[in-house]
Amino acid sequence: MNDTFRLTTRRAEGDLALAALAGDLDLTTAPTLRAEALDLIGRGHRHLVLDLEAVSFCDSSGFNALVAIWRCAQEADGTLSLAAVSGRLARLLNITGLDTLLPSYPTAAAALAAHHRGGEAGAS
Repeated sequence: MNDTFRLTTRRAEGDLALAALAGDLDLTTAPTLRAEALDLIGRGHRHLVLDLEAVSFCDSSGFNALVAIWRCAQEADGTLSLAAVSGRLARLLNITGLDTLLPSYPTAAAALAAHHRGGEAGAS
């Protein structure tokens, strides 16, 4: 794994997993993100929350990895939610219209609360 990127599973219970990302999401690290997230989904955690608070940079490769993870979650009848999305990535999600598919929350706790309520209320 590249030293500039880290994915840490903070919670994995039932069909829900919370993973915190840290570092750069780019051409060299996006495959690691994708593989580790798809592994979580493959192990039955079809609802995935990615906490992006410690992500310092995200290029198009990282963005594409998020889309691929979302697609895999959808195929597993699950969801992908994002927490603590940076302004630049939030803007990219908005411009592409993916903000309607990838709900974003100000914190991981807010994303988990929304999941437990069974809806996307409070997504921004």
